[in-house]
Amino acid sequence: MDSKKCITFIVNPISGTQRKDNFPELIDELIDHQRFDCDVCFTEFRGHAAQLTRQCVEKHTDVVVAVGGDGTVNEVARSLVHTDTALGIIPCGSGNGLARHLCIPLDVRKAMDIINSCQIEAFDYGVINGLPFFCTCGMGFDAFISLKFAESGKRGPITYVENVLKEGLKYKPETYEIVVDGEGKQRYKAFLIACANASQYGNNAYIAPGATMKDGEMDVIIMEPFDAIEAPQIAADLFMKTLGNNSKIKTFRTRQLTIHRREAGAIHYDGDPIMTDNDIDVHIEHMGIRIVANPKAMEDKAQPNQVLNAFSDFFNNINNVREDIVEDIEKGSRHIQAINKVLLRKLRS
Repeated sequence: MDSKKCITFIVNPISGTQRKDNFPELIDELIDHQRFDCDVCFTEFRGHAAQLTRQCVEKHTDVVVAVGGDGTVNEVARSLVHTDTALGIIPCGSGNGLARHLCIPLDVRKAMDIINSCQIEAFDYGVINGLPFFCTCGMGFDAFISLKFAESGKRGPITYVENVLKEGLKYKPETYEIVVDGEGKQRYKAFLIACANASQYGNNAYIAPGATMKDGEMDVIIMEPFDAIEAPQIAADLFMKTLGNNSKIKTFRTRQLTIHRREAGAIHYDGDPIMTDNDIDVHIEHMGIRIVANPKAMEDKAQPNQVLNAFSDFFNNINNVREDIVEDIEKGSRHIQAINKVLLRKLRS
């Protein structure tokens, strides 16, 4: 009989909405003790997951499982690239982009079944200006919103939609010069440019429905400027996997991409924003990370009802936020009217 594998679970206690105090007991209940020797660690600060993962690599741990959202997964994964230690995922965040792409269940018990099966496969990952990403990276509006989202201090889809609605009208598209695989130069005025190693941002919003993590290429999506009338159709296409059919979208695949913009600004990698200079380099590292895969549904398509439910939830959130914004505007208007009355009285006295 083969010796047991060493597995470490790195738990982010503040990701998502579910409390994780009982996770050590739950993992002890669900793990296959005949196959694994198991440890559980809780993160205590930003960057701690990456630090703990590097220690696991040094100890030749077989599998490190990220228990959290996309940020936690990215922290763990970027410390595992080009090592013999595999990434496992128990998705507990708000978006869960990589888990959804890999068809890893959002239910903890079902996700633990995937861990226990321990089918490990090699996958691609991307790098933007030296920073690894596993789902998507980009610049333009989605990076701008990621920055606003991080500054807001609140998580969840409602906060994200609120930022999209409030900031979308203010955002001005930029002009980008793009060189693909070192050949030629093309100029685009774009609302955003996304580079996708996996198919979606998260929450079943498919920025690159045909993307695969095994082909050695990324899907590049250029979204041209659009008006308020065209916005609902773009949102619908995101959830219905039909974005490539939209006239405002240009797509192509490549291994490497260089982008120049007029001014420095934000980029994002798996939703984490960072400020960088005018020049941006993005490339794919082929089969550079080992991941515990779902043996029954690898990169399977989402069921239609899942997509429709996500689409419905998205627009319910928009409607709720829109009502809140309107209420805030009305309150502000009443407040300004009251101030004006006081000023008029003082001027007349």
